[in-house]
Amino acid sequence: MLVIRYEVRGQTLVGVRTDDGLVRRASASTLAELLAGDFRGAVEEAAAGPAETAEVRLLAPVDGRTEVWAAGVTYERSSEARQEESEVADVYARVYAADRPELFLKSVAWRVSGPGEPIGIRTDSAVDVPEPELAVVAAADGTIVGYTVCDDVSSRSIEGENPLYLPQAKIYAGACALGPGIRPAWEVPDPYELAIAASVRRGDDEVWSAETSTAMLHRRLDDLVGYLYRQYDLPEGAVLTTGTGIVPELDFTLTAGDSVAVTIDGIGTLTNPVVDASSLLRGRS
Repeated sequence: MLVIRYEVRGQTLVGVRTDDGLVRRASASTLAELLAGDFRGAVEEAAAGPAETAEVRLLAPVDGRTEVWAAGVTYERSSEARQEESEVADVYARVYAADRPELFLKSVAWRVSGPGEPIGIRTDSAVDVPEPELAVVAAADGTIVGYTVCDDVSSRSIEGENPLYLPQAKIYAGACALGPGIRPAWEVPDPYELAIAASVRRGDDEVWSAETSTAMLHRRLDDLVGYLYRQYDLPEGAVLTTGTGIVPELDFTLTAGDSVAVTIDGIGTLTNPVVDASSLLRGRS
């Protein structure tokens, strides 16, 4: 099953989509509430409840004060790509081999795009790419309770110009998408054996695709979460994207009108249309 946020009859709710395809409402009003309390108990209670009778629309599986963080340079391919694009390549080689991982804040909950919602590319960037990633969902106490799909949309050209530009390359309108829901950790036998596939369509054509596996992950998931929770309070849990093993070549960039699909076995497929990030700025024309 998947733990989901969804909209039905004008209400935003939390529940589960069980293996029979039905959506069942949870007693909690937010996912943050689940992550702050007995996540498994609340999920199992919801799975035994009545099903929704109207059509639902899936939303990003994050809300409240739950933060989305990201780990970088956790796959060999990511380390290679960062060194290819960067004018300071040694920084990425060193962080790949270091004991302490690279962690950075990716998004607050309200900025995250859900299934079918647009992701953005910067208009001041020459090379923008999808970064398909397994995302770990952690409860308030740091326990890993689930997994979801992330597209960590990024500007390769801005980050490559200077590593200190990382926040601008990673954090902007439409730069983070999550979904379609959270697969409970107890339903994932081995998170280090999950196939990840991504593709970009431009009109009727597939213009880029690639595959990898979490078996190629250089770091342990519990270690990444442990570093995030060191000296840091996350009372409504966190989503931690765990880095990408798929990076397009430098001659590829997303363009407005593309569609990106990311699939992780056992979790699902996240699909998002691509737009200029400037069109997503709230209150601005």
